[in-house]
Amino acid sequence: MVTSPNNPDGQLKCARFQHPNAKAIYDRVYYWPHYTTISTTPADDDIMLFSLSKLTGHGGSRFGWAVVKDKTVFEKMDKYLSINTMGVSHESQLRALKLMKVVIEGKEGETLFDFGYKTLSYRWEKLSEVISVSKRFSLQEIEPEYCNFFHKIRGPSLAYAWLKCLREEEKDCYAVLTAANIIGRRGSNYGAEDRYVRLSLIRTQDDFDQLLHRLKILISEENTAKSI
Repeated sequence: MVTSPNNPDGQLKCARFQHPNAKAIYDRVYYWPHYTTISTTPADDDIMLFSLSKLTGHGGSRFGWAVVKDKTVFEKMDKYLSINTMGVSHESQLRALKLMKVVIEGKEGETLFDFGYKTLSYRWEKLSEVISVSKRFSLQEIEPEYCNFFHKIRGPSLAYAWLKCLREEEKDCYAVLTAANIIGRRGSNYGAEDRYVRLSLIRTQDDFDQLLHRLKILISEENTAKSI
């Protein structure tokens, strides 16, 4: 099972192990141009999973789909879903159809991907500026790359920030941030150390503004302590 782009650090991943009797299942729910660079090499894996919740933010619709090359695998998946879920509700299908039409049509010459990339790249820049003056925290590094969708070299526009506490004694970064009224998710939820915390960049603008405000206060206290 390969999550690419990876949640939470946004890195593009590939299968590490190969076997003639096994296929890699790629979780591609974040593989959209408002979250990551779309490579010049198409995503062409044997099994790829996608989700409406990450494409448009409508997680409550519980609507996803898979691209499956092997007909036998597809038929087994189809049978399992039919038995397990009795199919997808008509309400979810109609909602998904409407959302797909909106994504395709865009609004006033701007597509969902244009809006999403502009918003998330701005948020990443602002967050990076705040963290750059700190010796206590760091963010994951994502290099600018050429994007085959936007036809240009583009910087990061990640869904999540993977924040790390750098002080040796601060092994529980979640506790450090919680004390500053900053809500994140523990690194151990993702198989990492609790020195890491995932911060969401895909909430409302008010939520993001509050995140920046509280981080600035936390980092200013760090700098004040140094001067003392």
